[in-house]
Amino acid sequence: MQVSPPAPTILTETVRRALSEDIDRGDLTSEACIEPSTIGTAALSARERVIVCGLPILEEVYAQIDLLVDVENHVQDGDQIEAGMTLATISGPAISILLGERVALNFMQRLTGVSTMTRRFVDALPDGSPTRVADTRKTTPGLRAFERYAVRCGGGHNHRQDLGAAVLIKDNHIAAAGGVSRAIQRARAYAPHTCRIECEVDTREQLEEALSAGADIVMLDNFDDAQVRDALSLVDGKALVEVSGGVTLERVARLGALGVDVISVGALTHSSPSSDLGLDWT
Repeated sequence: MQVSPPAPTILTETVRRALSEDIDRGDLTSEACIEPSTIGTAALSARERVIVCGLPILEEVYAQIDLLVDVENHVQDGDQIEAGMTLATISGPAISILLGERVALNFMQRLTGVSTMTRRFVDALPDGSPTRVADTRKTTPGLRAFERYAVRCGGGHNHRQDLGAAVLIKDNHIAAAGGVSRAIQRARAYAPHTCRIECEVDTREQLEEALSAGADIVMLDNFDDAQVRDALSLVDGKALVEVSGGVTLERVARLGALGVDVISVGALTHSSPSSDLGLDWT
């Protein structure tokens, strides 16, 4: 399935800020070492198996630096490639290619790392499982649209985009509102009729209260496998069930087999290691 990248306005502005951070004063080394007329080619390659993500950003980096630089992609975002394979070839003025190298690699390595980690979690689900692996709002400030795009490229799903996107009642909301039932009742009265009400619960007692109050989705926070099994029996189809909190790769298969609807994993965006990619002169 084709995944849409972030909107052009977001792409343009984010790349502009990243380039400003790195090249506002030029590239002293390249300008000192290389003749301005030098033309060359560099290959962006993978040094490990990865799920590719970030090619539109790579193109935008060089479009903003120098329109004489040509970026030729050999794969698509979402493709799995092996170590040694070339993602893209970049040709044009040598100084311009080197000017964008670090910014391009920073984006590509970060986003490819997120998409690769996401695919591992998705692949860990039992065959044919309808369970969704979803991200959270634990994203790098300023890069949420890109990291969530990477999650989609890896086969995962996005949770709510921002605080205004959905009602998700968490522990602090419950404490401030005076309890699970009061929080859900107030949310039901306030939220648009098109909006589902999700409530995080820490105990079986809170789960019972959330179901009685009419929550559409319950988030089981830090429930172990036995508690999840018991919760699913209690819910019995009355609400969607999301599991969150400390979900490891090893546990995904068990949760999928139990039949939870959603597994949300903050680590997809806050702890994915950057992939090993390199830009080498050819």
